[in-house]
Amino acid sequence: MAVTTPALTEDEVRRFVSDGVVLLKEAFPREIADECRRLLWEATGCDERDRSTWTRPVIRIGGRADPPFVAAINTDRLRSAFDQLAGIGRWVPRNGIGTFPIRFPVDEAPGDDGWHVEATGTDTKGDPVVDSNSKVRLLLLLFLFSDVESDDAPTRVRLGSHFYGARLLFNQSKPIGFFEAARELDAQTKQLTETAATGEAGDVWLCHPFVVHAAQRHRGSRVKFMAQPPLGGVEVIDPNRASGDRSPVEEAVHQALSH
Repeated sequence: MAVTTPALTEDEVRRFVSDGVVLLKEAFPREIADECRRLLWEATGCDERDRSTWTRPVIRIGGRADPPFVAAINTDRLRSAFDQLAGIGRWVPRNGIGTFPIRFPVDEAPGDDGWHVEATGTDTKGDPVVDSNSKVRLLLLLFLFSDVESDDAPTRVRLGSHFYGARLLFNQSKPIGFFEAARELDAQTKQLTETAATGEAGDVWLCHPFVVHAAQRHRGSRVKFMAQPPLGGVEVIDPNRASGDRSPVEEAVHQALSH
């Protein structure tokens, strides 16, 4: 059945602009999350019922285009939210999801828990960079394929950090190195309030592409299944559009550059 009302309320859209993140509950059916999780268990090579096979803190699975994953990212509810935040006709539909950092409750540091913004590509040397003039990511999407509570290694997000990210990136005349951006933004945003991307299987956190976030050590008992695909754009983020034509993603950048 088609969505007859917007997925996000006006207040939620305003909070996305101010915080850089918003949680969309029941973005896709739990039954689809269960089927996706079954396929991901197979891909890990681990046995759900045998904890002795859980030997690494994180196993990364690449993109998947199996029917359940395609269905998960193409619900009417998600499409409505994409329209609301990225702009109608300005985002590229997806035919799959990836990547999947599957996090296990093992007593070992994950080694990938530094604060950062997502890279948008690589430079001529093959090193990762972040480029404000990129169509790769209008949104960062955190898909929950399992229930995630505070001890289950939820992604940490610094609220309002996207303003710092936007200023750093848009004040550059060229792409900035991923690790340089991570160092600078970590230092600039330490004072901000953190939130944890907890939720239930089928929930999706919709994040501004410049929000500063980090993984963390798993302190729970159940494996965490999540995906972090980008939502690509038809065109680049343009904070200089007329005010009535700016998407919320662009409005946040506009506000960052205006202060």
